Amino acid sequence: MTERILVIDDKENICRLLATHLQSEGFQVDTAPDGEQGLARFDTGSYDLVITDVKMPGMDGLDVLRRIKDRSPDTVVVLITAFADMDDAIAAMKMGAFDYLKKPFKLEEIQATVEKALENRRLLQENRRLRQEVEQKYSFDNIVARSKPMKDVFTRIERVAGAASTVLITGETGTGKELVARSIHYNSPRKNNPFVVVNCGAIPVNLIESELFGHVRGAFTDAIATKPGRFEDAHGGTLFLDEIGELEMSVQGKLLRVLQESEVTRIGESKMRKVDVRVVCATNKILDQEIHTGGFRKDLFYRINVVPIHLPPLRDRPEDITLLLNHFLAQFTKDNNSGEMRFAPSALARLLAHAWPGNVRELMNVVERCVLMSDNLVIEMDDLPPEIAGGSGAAHGGPFNAYAAPGLMGDENKVRATVPSQETSLKRAMEQAAEIIEPEMIRRAIESAAGNKDKAAKILDISRRSLFYKLKQYGMN
Repeated sequence: MTERILVIDDKENICRLLATHLQSEGFQVDTAPDGEQGLARFDTGSYDLVITDVKMPGMDGLDVLRRIKDRSPDTVVVLITAFADMDDAIAAMKMGAFDYLKKPFKLEEIQATVEKALENRRLLQENRRLRQEVEQKYSFDNIVARSKPMKDVFTRIERVAGAASTVLITGETGTGKELVARSIHYNSPRKNNPFVVVNCGAIPVNLIESELFGHVRGAFTDAIATKPGRFEDAHGGTLFLDEIGELEMSVQGKLLRVLQESEVTRIGESKMRKVDVRVVCATNKILDQEIHTGGFRKDLFYRINVVPIHLPPLRDRPEDITLLLNHFLAQFTKDNNSGEMRFAPSALARLLAHAWPGNVRELMNVVERCVLMSDNLVIEMDDLPPEIAGGSGAAHGGPFNAYAAPGLMGDENKVRATVPSQETSLKRAMEQAAEIIEPEMIRRAIESAAGNKDKAAKILDISRRSLFYKLKQYGMN
């Protein structure tokens, strides 16, 4: 789309000169002989850039600048004047002028300024668009779940997002700890400031202190230049310390001091620098156990565990699996222009029976692979990864696993017997899949609850009445 420029100057020859030149460069240009008429024209049109003289009868260029910025902050304004006044120039820049040029000017100078100003405007608009996309992506509405454990997580995130308190997110690998951390940041007053990520387990021990707190030139052998640390990078925003349980004890002590004093000292200097940073930590370790074995400082644990948020593994919220499968299927088919794809009932049943030891991350990767590898709009059993199609992920020892029941999908004949004909509706196909999975889930829940029906109902996240109805429905004693 052709960009529009408004030129405001009480000198007709200046207006004509600029209009002729800028039109020859492909811009759409309008002119006005004074500030009042310029603002009137601005109010009836949509301009990307305004070039205005400073000294004009009536309303001067600074007033024009102020009123345009009030009406449309994104419009770029360039001021020109025959009277170089440093105070005016400073005032103009403070009010948001892009540049301040002195007459007489060269057309090449105007052309370069206009191109630079419009490019700056495009970048600002693109940054705003990307930021809005990021904020939308990490809004609470886009965390896919409906289980009670995750609803409790949402409630806690919403309550803590607007505060400055330190947060500790715990959970197994792949449960979405960074997603929660970003959701906290992008729903907080700090959302327009940096979100800085440090993976404490991926940085060598001899470099982690420099990475966090920075260093000055010559502080150690490889310190060839002064470098601020990630705390300084995150000033005004949020610092996400992922896998904080991997930090060495010596670094833990220094981190504790920074959290308590809100000051950092770069390696090699004694100057303390104030930092305004909200710290969010995450770990897949059980820090209480690490404290008992001497692997984590108790005082640091108390300092970071102000607001704990635990993300349950996927096996503890089986009702979210279908929701997640459909969410990622829609996402990846859209990203890859793959058309409207769906899972065949047998493939869906196998996915529901998988143990998902890698949690949401594993599920997401599997769906993406299925979308890329399937030649049809229906994802069949053959499109699933071998470890899932073969049922190797169905058996899962340890605590109750409501969807990874041993033998649940191990009988291939039983599975194939429930695969409907092409005339069967998708709704009926899902009902048939449920008829295979639900009884086994109920049986395992009751076993895990040692026969206590109330406890089994809580494990399944259904009412006691619903549990007894299903027991009767499936003829289970």
